[in-house]
Amino acid sequence: MIKFFQWIYTAYSALIFVALMLILGLFIVIPILVAERGDKISIRVIWIWAKVWAFLSGIRFEVHGKDLIDIKKPYIFIFNHRSFIDAPIIPIAIPQAVRALGKKELSRIPVFSWVVGRLAVWVDRTSVESRKKSLEKLIGILEKGISVVVAPEGTRNDTSETLLPFQKGAFRLSIDTRIPIMPMAVIGADQIMKRGSILLSPGKVRIYFSDPIFPPPPSDTAVNDFASKCRNRLEAMIVAHE
Repeated sequence: MIKFFQWIYTAYSALIFVALMLILGLFIVIPILVAERGDKISIRVIWIWAKVWAFLSGIRFEVHGKDLIDIKKPYIFIFNHRSFIDAPIIPIAIPQAVRALGKKELSRIPVFSWVVGRLAVWVDRTSVESRKKSLEKLIGILEKGISVVVAPEGTRNDTSETLLPFQKGAFRLSIDTRIPIMPMAVIGADQIMKRGSILLSPGKVRIYFSDPIFPPPPSDTAVNDFASKCRNRLEAMIVAHE
């Protein structure tokens, strides 16, 4: 019986999500097409989309450490990816215009890819060439002073481990551009949409930021050492707040 009501709730929440996307989609896309920094308006509309959807779905967000973010500086945000609910967390939690690195599979979703794709860089993680091109695009974005968001685990973590092994791209990017890493621990998203399930439940998600981690000078071991340092920081944040 509980599963039946969860299916009803999930369908209701999904309908709200799609309806808001159809209503607000043009207000997200048009500012970017009209002006180079129209993304600020687009991000604000996405924030409204995410907040209204979350409110009507009974999902609450609690953000800690936002004061550690200098909104005038770009960062490479990294976060632990445990749920599809992570997507609306980004515009709610981060007080900046950002671009997100996303899996190419998401670019095949009708309408969604057209709307959100304007603020995303799609990557095929199985392709070396695709990863290389995505990094080049991210460098260009950072050079314009715009922050980027990366899930360094590379995929959703459906295991019992705190974090999956990290891909190295975000940390190589940080070292090459001298842009700091900003860890973002997401707690509770996997309770709203449990691992291995598409069913939703109302609840609260807590997001924690820490001090930025500045990249070391380039060296033969810098990328691996830096990735380990950032992984240890994010893992400690998750363990401390779960």
